[in-house]
Amino acid sequence: MIQTICCIGAGYVGGPTMAVIADRCPQIQVTVVDLNQARIDAWNDPDLSQLPVYEPGLDAVVGRCRGRNLHFSTAVDAAIAAADMVFLSVNTPTKTKGIGAGQASDLRWIEASARQVAAAARGHTIVVEKSTLPVRTAAVIRTILEAAEGDTPSGRKSFDVLSNPEFLAEGTAIGDLEAPDRVLIGGEQPAAIEALAQIYGHWVPAERILRTNVWSSELSKLTANAFLAQRISSINSIAALCEATEADVREVARAIGADSRIGSKFLKAGPGFGGSCFQKDILNLVYLCRHYGLSEVAAYWESVVNLNAWQQHRISALLVQRLFGTVTSKRIAVLGFAFKADTNDTRETPAIRICGDLLEEGAQLAIYDPKVSAAQIAADLGTSEGWQMVDAPLAAAQGADAVLVLTEWQQFAQLDWRPLAAVMRQPAWLFDARAICDAVAARAAGLKVWRVGEG
Repeated sequence: MIQTICCIGAGYVGGPTMAVIADRCPQIQVTVVDLNQARIDAWNDPDLSQLPVYEPGLDAVVGRCRGRNLHFSTAVDAAIAAADMVFLSVNTPTKTKGIGAGQASDLRWIEASARQVAAAARGHTIVVEKSTLPVRTAAVIRTILEAAEGDTPSGRKSFDVLSNPEFLAEGTAIGDLEAPDRVLIGGEQPAAIEALAQIYGHWVPAERILRTNVWSSELSKLTANAFLAQRISSINSIAALCEATEADVREVARAIGADSRIGSKFLKAGPGFGGSCFQKDILNLVYLCRHYGLSEVAAYWESVVNLNAWQQHRISALLVQRLFGTVTSKRIAVLGFAFKADTNDTRETPAIRICGDLLEEGAQLAIYDPKVSAAQIAADLGTSEGWQMVDAPLAAAQGADAVLVLTEWQQFAQLDWRPLAAVMRQPAWLFDARAICDAVAARAAGLKVWRVGEG
């Protein structure tokens, strides 16, 4: 029976996942640990609106169980020592140098966490991979932990290793955790698998808890993200064709989505996929395929990433072309910087590449996003020059030649275009890369309109 859980990593996965486990399992003490004191302080802030992760419904979940059986701390060793089960939920970014740079995952934090668990754990500990990891990473973790097994001054030490990948969509993470399509547990030790299954069994129907071997579990996460990203690149490729042939990608998507073999999800054309997982996981898949000599398979999946980048460059180039071939010193109102609505996450957001292209062309950007900070935008763009943060869409539109919508925040679908058009420099454009705005109203207000995938 699991009584205490430690999660290493207080980020977008660890924080919400542990909050829901604590909420649904009040008999289990859950401690989330991180070396980042500022992040832990934010999780402990009495003002729940200041949590470091913005996710609809997260504040309510944390508020119900923080201080009862949900704790946030920087005392990593103590939390590991007290835990029956330790989740590894640390960052696994793409390597920037060395072997596999640009494709392979950087596993330094996973290795460091495994070594810390090996040193600090007491008794028998179940170690759970929660981070997205390459196939056979569990073998690395297992090797590190095995070296620490045996009799110690504090008693006998032993470990089991499980894979339990997350399948969360940012913006709907709490709903995904509370009513998941499936929970996947990969392992070789039946008792450890059942211990984790019992935790999820407090609220997840038994038929949705899937059991596999470790390697299938690890690969399933990469494959799920690769398939979803492939659908986005596929519909964006058709969107470009629709624009050239006067078809409408939304009508095409509705027609093909009605086919039960295809389904309607992930068929919305836009500026491409972003977030912490899709690109990273596909590139990791590409690296693994090349490692095992599957060059044609690697090339196939690499094309998904390449088309995503092409779509973003296509949008910025199209904007420049429509604005008489130059945006030098022209003000562009950018609405939305997060990679999707209902999150403050900007990792791999399409806005980085598109805004970067426009800055390179000499544009002056006025950026508005309801949740992303100016400091985060500066870090993502790598410069504090050529752009400014504003506090409302109307302020962004002041004197602008164009409005560019990059994130599907609901408020952008409800904008009154008359006051915005009135303060813009004419002739003015709306470039709707999400196809969420009222194009009829924008045209009635005097704006020229481009919508992704509309001929």
